[in-house]
Amino acid sequence: MNSETGATVAVGGEHVNPASVAAPGASGAQPSAASPSALTVEQLARLLTAAGRRTIAEATIRRHVEAGAPTLADGRLNLVHYVAWLVREVSVGEE
Repeated sequence: MNSETGATVAVGGEHVNPASVAAPGASGAQPSAASPSALTVEQLARLLTAAGRRTIAEATIRRHVEAGAPTLADGRLNLVHYVAWLVREVSVGEE
């Protein structure tokens, strides 16, 4: 799942290359590849927006983090862990 191999991440039925949503590099440098296991809030918002039919705001993801969405020690998010948390939150009370 990296830009070197051309691998993509399946999100919402779409396949998105994480490198295509990487943050731009400083001074116009090439962007670094985004790892699905360590995305910034901004990268995650761009990835989810690119893969879906609606815009996912960074503020929404920040609210999720404040509400308990799992993050790494540096504040980045693992795509799989974040989506699993969302599924648990959505399914509360449905069982």
